[in-house]
Amino acid sequence: MDEEKKIMGVRKNIFFLGLVSMFNDLSGEMVQSVMPVFLTSVLGAPAVFVGFIDGAADAISSVLKVVSGWFSDKVHKRKLPAVVGYVISDATRWFLMFAQNVWQVFGLRVADRVGKGFRDAPRDALIAESAPESELGRSYGFHRAMDTLGATIGPLSAFFLLPFLGGSYRKLFFIAFVLGFLAIASFVFVKDKKIEGTVQKPRPRLNWNLFRTHRRFVSIVISIFVFGLGTLPIALVLLKAKEVGNVADVPLMYFVYSLAFVFFSIPLGRLADRIGERAVIAGGFLVAVLAYIGLLSSAHIVMLTASFAALGVYSAATDGMQRMLAAKAFGAEHELIATAQGFLNMAVGFSSLGAGLIGGLLWTSVDSSAALGYAAAVSLIGCALFLVVSAERVRHRA
Repeated sequence: MDEEKKIMGVRKNIFFLGLVSMFNDLSGEMVQSVMPVFLTSVLGAPAVFVGFIDGAADAISSVLKVVSGWFSDKVHKRKLPAVVGYVISDATRWFLMFAQNVWQVFGLRVADRVGKGFRDAPRDALIAESAPESELGRSYGFHRAMDTLGATIGPLSAFFLLPFLGGSYRKLFFIAFVLGFLAIASFVFVKDKKIEGTVQKPRPRLNWNLFRTHRRFVSIVISIFVFGLGTLPIALVLLKAKEVGNVADVPLMYFVYSLAFVFFSIPLGRLADRIGERAVIAGGFLVAVLAYIGLLSSAHIVMLTASFAALGVYSAATDGMQRMLAAKAFGAEHELIATAQGFLNMAVGFSSLGAGLIGGLLWTSVDSSAALGYAAAVSLIGCALFLVVSAERVRHRA
């Protein structure tokens, strides 16, 4: 069958969903990499407003992921809500060309995150439904690798394009809009997974049943949330590069992080298919702890580079594998699979917001060592908690 065909070792749906994410993140990161300068230099916004925009927008996105997951489960559709989400996000890049004040940018940034909140859970559920359980690791690994590849190329593209555009950010936004349209166009080759015998499938309700009947999954998500409270935003950690070296080292370290993420995502996904996602996620958590300890003691560019590479490995071992964990916990045929993905994504989003606020406060009010020490300690606690609750799940299944 055509659906069984593979491209680059993954099913057709997985490949084209990866292409969608690559184009979208190329477009989105092209915009985000210049947004702080656009806000402060062109629109005259204070620096604190830059952080406020991202924090508020991401919080809204996190909540919407559960709602969109439930909606996707209710209508038994994955592709349509995902496409709507990508269309909303890409449309904001068009309107950014005409933004004249910071509040217009704020509204557009919120709309962009609404699009993200609407698309992520249905898309992750579609990945789970498009591949057999034995291929979930490589499927999620491939998708996250493509996503990160786009996120890596985006800032580099903005860096090289701006001089040719006469420094015009608005022209750059137009190019980003066109690239985002390519992401939407790639959906032509993506098909909703048809599940046999689901004509009379019950419509799920958005209630507390998810928490009562899947307590072990909820416990695992809580452990991931705790770990996430120690996972400092990469934008904050990059300030360490400035301390150890100079400003020019900041984009270099971001590139090292992203390159490691892309390079290890697929191999670690395949490893998860062989030995299980629990071991790979736990290993990733331990690598993150070591990375924070390495950054804490970094006094030379070599240790700094190794630490950022380790953070990339951590992201590769956890970002897609956590989605794989949610898919396996519910099963691709389960009527609440997208809701589960949304719940997991919401927990990760709020923990990242908390880590950013706490880490940022420690970084500015004390120093970087306090923030990195906090990150290492909380990450270690989260890792231990994850090992305990996931082991309980394994014993229960046995």
